[in-house]
Amino acid sequence: MGHGHHKIEITQEQFTVPAKAKRFAIGLTVIGLILAGIGIATMDNGSSHGHSHEATTVVKHDHAATENHGEAAEAGKHVAETEHHGNVENPNFGPRAEFYTQTKPWATRIWSNILIVGYLLFMVSLAALFFVAVQYIANAGWSAAIKRVPEAISTFFPVGFAIAFIAILVAKNDLYHWVHYEHLHLTKGQPGFDAILDGKSWFLNSKMFLIFPVVLVAIWWLLGRKLRSLSVAEDSAQPGDVSFFKKSIRFSAGFSVIYGFTIAVVAWLWMMSIDAHWFSTIFGVYNFATAWVTALTIICLFVLYLKSQGYLKIVTDEHIHDLGKFMFAFSIFWTYIWLSQYLLIWYAHIPEEMSYYQIRFEEYKFNFLLNVVLNFLCPFLILMTRNSKRNPVVLTIVGCILIFGHYHDVWLMVVPGVFGPGQQIGLLEIGTLLTFGGVFIFWVLNALTKRGLIAVNHPYIEESAHHDVGV
Repeated sequence: MGHGHHKIEITQEQFTVPAKAKRFAIGLTVIGLILAGIGIATMDNGSSHGHSHEATTVVKHDHAATENHGEAAEAGKHVAETEHHGNVENPNFGPRAEFYTQTKPWATRIWSNILIVGYLLFMVSLAALFFVAVQYIANAGWSAAIKRVPEAISTFFPVGFAIAFIAILVAKNDLYHWVHYEHLHLTKGQPGFDAILDGKSWFLNSKMFLIFPVVLVAIWWLLGRKLRSLSVAEDSAQPGDVSFFKKSIRFSAGFSVIYGFTIAVVAWLWMMSIDAHWFSTIFGVYNFATAWVTALTIICLFVLYLKSQGYLKIVTDEHIHDLGKFMFAFSIFWTYIWLSQYLLIWYAHIPEEMSYYQIRFEEYKFNFLLNVVLNFLCPFLILMTRNSKRNPVVLTIVGCILIFGHYHDVWLMVVPGVFGPGQQIGLLEIGTLLTFGGVFIFWVLNALTKRGLIAVNHPYIEESAHHDVGV
């Protein structure tokens, strides 16, 4: 609510990237390249070894006729299905599957890491555009003062998409076992025929896999460009002219509907199909939650940085408090979706669904639990108090935890399905994250210089300048 008892002077601010910030972004990229190079040089390029559990019952699924380990490895399949030896069931995960470390070309690990980071940055940047659209639709006044930050972040999403897309083009045969299966052209009754992959082939095929995300990104980019052009036009409009604002609301509504229904498709194609036998109706929302809370965190960190450099003078502790509340609240939302997906699969007890969690819980138990610690317990416990949500140092620490936590979240979506057991985050993974993180920071800082930092002609800029959370 507005104070209404004094006038705040609203003036335009033009950001220039400090030399120190440029050195930081470039240094981060260079350090990342060095670490990634060391990780590649020290990578174990030997052949992967078979791995199995003692006293493990393996269930043969009626829908999959791939029975020997050689065929499973050739198809890139991480769940090896053999003869059912009885009714013994794990109390946590029901019917058993046996997992084998997959033999992959050494470069697969590099491309999988590029896919992970590219996908995360793509989804986060797109979520920043969704943040802008939501503010328009909701007629939100508080966020007008920070509007330029998510707008700048959103310009990176075509770059993030390109990074992930290149990794997929180069290494899709080794990242996605269904791509190899598709090339076999098996029909029902032939050895190795897979009924689940055959049933999904109308959607899960190479043409859809490559073309549909490109079409979606083109649509999102056009709508985002239109919103940006309206915002630019508003900057030079006469005071009191709300025509551009009203058009922005309409285009924001259109973008939000399209984004809401189609973002899950990219998650299904690029992430969920790594475990192609797996089904989850919540996976699209889960990926949105990961991107959304990370985007809110990055918005907060950039706002804090600009404030520390003397910019965004009309942004107060009230705005920071709201961003802190968003980080806190949507960390809980992410946990709700994470737990809901887990509980539905645990309760349903369907073998092809259970194997997804079985490998992650049994072979990656540390990472499975770390995910909850980084993405729920840390932000929940640290940001619980009012003062912590208004403290730049605390928010920066929690922000760094959340960014790494949700990188780790995407890593856990990808790596077990691609490689099977035995992988962990090392220098290559950290180096890849830092490399593209530095590129992302440099890009966003440069994007912030393209326009004034204050949306001086936004109809709610005065309300935003007087924003008060009321507590």
